[in-house]
Amino acid sequence: QVQLVESGGGLVQAGGSLRLSCAASGRTFSSYAMGWFRQAPGKEREFVAGINRSGGRTYYADSVKGRFTISRDNAKNTVYLQMNSLKPEDTAVYYCAEPPQNTGWNQIFTAEYKYDYWGQGTRVTVSS
Repeated sequence: QVQLVESGGGLVQAGGSLRLSCAASGRTFSSYAMGWFRQAPGKEREFVAGINRSGGRTYYADSVKGRFTISRDNAKNTVYLQMNSLKPEDTAVYYCAEPPQNTGWNQIFTAEYKYDYWGQGTRVTVSS
């Protein structure tokens, strides 16, 4: 059974940094691209960042490009989201996600429907 457990959220001032982690279990982690999404209060969940199986290819939403970095450690079955220069509009619950089937070597998914497995989320609050 696939399990994804996020951690690392919290309260931070604008301009600060946080590092989110997502520990995966239940399958061969290195066989799957991974994604981070977020849902702000009153808004729909949106794509933040994605990474391919090896970690050599990444993709970001325009709103976080240059500030956030996604990475993974396949030996630790963990994907990370380093968030720098945080803004109040980054306030949201952040989720990691894993697709249902093995992904191609260079594939990254940005669409929510491509993912079947989700963590419980970790809350990030950025104060102004």
